[in-house]
Amino acid sequence: MTELIESKTEELIYYGKLCGEKNFTPGVSGNLSARCGDKILITASGSANGYLSKDDFTVMDFEGKPVLGNARPSSEKMLHIEFYKKRPDINYIIHVHSPYLSAFAACHKPLNEPIMAENVFYFGQIPLAEYGLPSSADLVEKTAKYFDEYSAVLMANHGFITGGENIRDTYLKLEMAETYAQTVINTQILGGAVMLNEFQVNEINALKK
Repeated sequence: MTELIESKTEELIYYGKLCGEKNFTPGVSGNLSARCGDKILITASGSANGYLSKDDFTVMDFEGKPVLGNARPSSEKMLHIEFYKKRPDINYIIHVHSPYLSAFAACHKPLNEPIMAENVFYFGQIPLAEYGLPSSADLVEKTAKYFDEYSAVLMANHGFITGGENIRDTYLKLEMAETYAQTVINTQILGGAVMLNEFQVNEINALKK
């Protein structure tokens, strides 16, 4: 277990730094985690994803109780726990307040426009969860109801959360989602996107089979 935790810690440090370099995780906002068997490795409360060290992590059980490490788990720990409980295929989670995705969250607008084939293929849409106080049970309840069907969710007036089978897949979902949000904003500046029609969307979805 120790080797597994060390390996996943290194992964989260690397991708946390990458998130920082891309300005996806300004300051001390957001948190990262990884499933480790029946435990969860998660960033500590007050840590900065772009500047993580081995001391910025703790291991907790699925009740949120720390079992290894001296740091206090992220205040959003229950959101991560619920995501893992609902989705056994999810092994990593990234929660950030990236600028373009956060703009949609602040405007209470889901990302549901079929404007690019890649967005349709990888997301279908990115739903918007109703506002809940950060770190609260209310936030967990309002966001977690989307986890059964979606692996990427906007949180109103808060940010964005996504999960994946491996850390690379999880990070790439974030990168694509942020670009999706930026593209939608750019199309609005240019007068509005031309949407893919229902037939075209069905053609794209058929590629998944």
